Amino acid sequence: MTHYASWQGIEAAIRERLQHDHAHPLLTRSFLEHAQLVFDGTTGLISGRDIDPVDALPDFEHLGPSERQAGLDQLSRVVMIKLNGGLGTGMGLEKAKSLLPVKNGLSFLDIIARQVLHLRQQYRVDLPLLLMTSFSTDADTLAALSSYPSLAAGQGDLPLTFLQNRVPKLLANSLLPATFPADPEKTWCPPGHGDLYTALITNGLLDRLRARGFRYAFISNSDNLGAVIDPAIPGLMHLQSIPFLLEAADRTEADRKGGHLARHAASGQLLLRESAQCPETESTDFQDIRRFRYFNTNNLWIDLQALHTLVASTGSVPRLALMVNRKTVDPRDETSAPVVQLETAMGSAVASFTGAAALRVPRTRFAPVKTTDDLLALWSDAYALTPDWHIQPVEARRHAGPPVIKLDPAFYKKIDQFSARFPDGAPSLIGCHSLTVKGDHRFAPGVVVEGSVSLTNATPTQRLVPAGVLR
Repeated sequence: MTHYASWQGIEAAIRERLQHDHAHPLLTRSFLEHAQLVFDGTTGLISGRDIDPVDALPDFEHLGPSERQAGLDQLSRVVMIKLNGGLGTGMGLEKAKSLLPVKNGLSFLDIIARQVLHLRQQYRVDLPLLLMTSFSTDADTLAALSSYPSLAAGQGDLPLTFLQNRVPKLLANSLLPATFPADPEKTWCPPGHGDLYTALITNGLLDRLRARGFRYAFISNSDNLGAVIDPAIPGLMHLQSIPFLLEAADRTEADRKGGHLARHAASGQLLLRESAQCPETESTDFQDIRRFRYFNTNNLWIDLQALHTLVASTGSVPRLALMVNRKTVDPRDETSAPVVQLETAMGSAVASFTGAAALRVPRTRFAPVKTTDDLLALWSDAYALTPDWHIQPVEARRHAGPPVIKLDPAFYKKIDQFSARFPDGAPSLIGCHSLTVKGDHRFAPGVVVEGSVSLTNATPTQRLVPAGVLR
C-alpha cells in the first residue's frame, strides 16, 4: 500500500515497541505476521466458490455409553478455561462483565465457581479452573473468587487467573505504533480471544498442565453459562483421537448475519467464515441458513498434547483468521488519531489442526449475554438455574428457543438504564415468542408477556407498563 512506510521501517518500530513492553518472542512473531498481512493488502475474504457447506455433523445427543465411559475415565485429565477479559463497556460496565448479576442475584463468576465445585464433587476429580483475564479484569476477578476458598483445593500449583497479552494499536495511515502522550495506556489493546493459545504458552501454563498430566482443555466465554463440561465430549475426542473439537449449533433466523461453519472445497478442512470475511456480493448466500446450517458457539475442546506438537513443529501458534477493527486511539474521542486494532478469534484454529472436528450441540449449551436484551431473557422465568448450577431454558420452552428480545438502545443499552426500567426484575417471558420495546417504558411487577408483543412510546415521558398479561 503506497501510503505506508516501508515494511522494514514498520517492522522495526513494532518490534521495538513490543520489546520495550517485554513481550514474549512468540507474541512478537505472531503480531508481526498479522501486521504484514495488513501491509500487503490481504483482505481475508473467503468466497463461496472456495468452500462447501457442512451438510451434517455428529450429534451430541447421539453420544452413547461408550463415549461417556471413556470421558469419565479421562475427566481427571480435563481443565476448564474461561475467557474473562471483557469489561462489558457496551453495557456501560466499568468492571469485569462476569461480575454482573445474571440469575437469582448470582453473578456469572458465582455460577461458574459453583459449577466447578459441583463437578468436582460429582465426579471426584480436581478439575482446575483457569480464567484468562486482562489487566482491566484480573483484580476484580480474584476479589470475587475469594468468596470461594474451596476452589483452591483442585488447583494444585495452577493459578485461578492468567493474563492475556496486549499489542499496540497501529496508526491507520502508516501502520506505525500509535502514540498518545495524554494517556499512553490507550495505545495498547487486547489481541482478541485468539490470544488464548499464545497466552497459554507465554505464561508457561501449557507446559505446566502437560507436566501434571492434563490432556484436554474445555474453553468457553464466561458469559455463556450454557457451556458446561459433559464427560461424553472428551470421551469422543479420546476414542477418535480428535485434536480439536468445536461445538456448533443450528443457525436460526436470528443467526443469519453471524458466522458459519464450512469446509475448504479443495482440502475438506473445516473452517469458520465470519461476516467480515464474506465478499459483499455474496451476502445473500452467506445468510442462507439452509445452505450453511451451523454456527460456532465458541465452546472449544483442545487436546493439549496436539497443541504442543503443533507449536513445536511450526514454531508458531495456530494460524488464525485476522480481524481488522478500525477505531480511534482514544475510543471516546472521535477526533483522535484513526488506528487499526488487529484481533483474532480462537475458533478459527479449527483450520490448523488435521483431524479437527465439529459436534452439533443443542441450543441449551449456548446462552451468552452480549446485550441487555440477552440479560433480560436470563433474568426471566424463561430460564432456570438447575440444582447442578446449569442455566437452561425451562421445559416449557426447551424446543421453542429463547424469546427474541429487542429493547430500545436509547433507554435500555446501559445496565443502569436497564435496571432502572426493570426495578422489580424481568417480566414473565415463559410464554413469550418475542418482545420489542420502543421508547421509554418502566415495567411494574407482575407483567406477563405472551406470544409476540410490541410496545411503543413516542412521547418524551416515561410510560409505566402495569401488572397484567400482554399479548
